[in-house]
Amino acid sequence: MTRLIGLGLLLAGLLYPFAVYFGMEHFAPWQFGLLLGSLWLARAVLGKGGPGGRWMAATAITFCVLLALFDSPLLLRWYPVLISAFMLVLFSLSLKYGPPMIERLARLREPQLPAKAVVYTRQVTVAWSIFFLCNGLLAAALTLWAPLSWWMLYTGLISYGLMGLMFAIEWLIRQRVRGRP
Repeated sequence: MTRLIGLGLLLAGLLYPFAVYFGMEHFAPWQFGLLLGSLWLARAVLGKGGPGGRWMAATAITFCVLLALFDSPLLLRWYPVLISAFMLVLFSLSLKYGPPMIERLARLREPQLPAKAVVYTRQVTVAWSIFFLCNGLLAAALTLWAPLSWWMLYTGLISYGLMGLMFAIEWLIRQRVRGRP
């Protein structure tokens, strides 16, 4: 059940900009808040409380309650900013309190990382932290000053394309660092 809720939150996050853009004619902002809030509440109740689990859920639920109470179309556009902020905090705090987020992920596949790889994963975690900072700032700027269509294009397509590009570039660099052609 926990995986299903996690998948629901992932899909909601991926489809959210399109749902807002195309769904505003049919659904009120409070309905978006109710749906998202239900998913986050289920995650909080049934989840294992992984890195940042409780504070992220509490923050997201608070956002959803505010969205439901104020029923504001503008408030709807802040959700991608919130998610970028979550990721920025998770990655940044992992740099301070360790191990870095990318090292944690790397150790899932290769538990005994060499020292060179540990240094590298720290650098990649820094790069992702910078990415999430820039992504959140751009999403916030689009929320405040751009038409809804621009916001949807960036938060629903371009930002994911940039993430994919970052994954691809990091993979190529990792192959070179590991000495693979």
